[in-house]
Amino acid sequence: MRERRECEDTPAVLQQLAESALRSWHTAVREIRLIKMRENAVFRVVDSQGDAFALRVHHEGNHDDDALRSELQWMSALKEDGVDVPTIVPAADGRLFVSVPMDGVRGVRQVDLLRWIDGRQLGTSASGLSVDLADVEQTYRLIGNTAARLHNHATAWSPPQTFRRHHWDLEGLAGEQPLWGRFWDLEVLTSAERELLLHARNEVRRQLCALARRSDSRRRYSLIHADLVPENLLLLSNGTVRLIDFDDCGFGWHLLELATALYFIQDDPSYEVAKAGLVAGYREYRDLPDVVLADLPTFMAARAFTYLGWVHTRPESKDGQAITPHLVRLARRQAENLLCRHKSGVEESSAVLR
Repeated sequence: MRERRECEDTPAVLQQLAESALRSWHTAVREIRLIKMRENAVFRVVDSQGDAFALRVHHEGNHDDDALRSELQWMSALKEDGVDVPTIVPAADGRLFVSVPMDGVRGVRQVDLLRWIDGRQLGTSASGLSVDLADVEQTYRLIGNTAARLHNHATAWSPPQTFRRHHWDLEGLAGEQPLWGRFWDLEVLTSAERELLLHARNEVRRQLCALARRSDSRRRYSLIHADLVPENLLLLSNGTVRLIDFDDCGFGWHLLELATALYFIQDDPSYEVAKAGLVAGYREYRDLPDVVLADLPTFMAARAFTYLGWVHTRPESKDGQAITPHLVRLARRQAENLLCRHKSGVEESSAVLR
């Protein structure tokens, strides 16, 4: 579970740290500006030649060095395989990231540098799609293409022996200590909501156990990006879509990837069109039988759990406080949908047996 951000992480302190870290790239900096501060602090850096970069200052405790190195190694391998992911810029001595100590900051901070991608975010977790998409179906078809190509690469790639990332598996999603926290302990939940979520958690566990026993389960589980939310999908001027931010990548079910891409647009009028485009685009590069896709509601519910866990473990986060009611509403919907689907299945089975 990720540690909470400390009050020492002020923009001014982090910018000083970023400027200090840039010495490792031997880069003459013309401009540096903080553009995002949540799990990591992200700065836009422009060098003396006018080239732009994204510099990430990682929050202490997010990932250890092996895990961060593994994230960057997978991104490099994807790039080599022709998948459009951000380009990593190694430090002058070849390191994928550097560790920087600084007065006023506890411990050391990991810092990496990526080439800047000019594009518009598709939207936000709070409001869903926020750009005027001329063709929602085509945009999500491209997202489906990218997801399938990621999974094709991941199922064929042999990571280095030192490679280590977390698992979005049964225990990571619905265990006693999920990766992002015990979501059912979120204080704002009513007794009825908590009971509903715990019932849904049991159903998710049952479904994931069943999935693991399927003959093709190994083909449906590999490294995934795990964060295809609107903020991490950039629409470029030529109409293509680029994927950013591999901070949450790990081993997981491929359907969790698709559930994540759909989760925060489920209130959008174009949701069904986007979903159809996503699935069609995925199938252009990788098989996705209807019998497999039928389990998407399980992963929509599991994804809901993770977001409730995220806000539960960050009570000090203003962003988390603001979005909590929205997350509870969406989680309640997905839990009810999953349990209703299970009840219908049980009733159909009983009717057959009678």
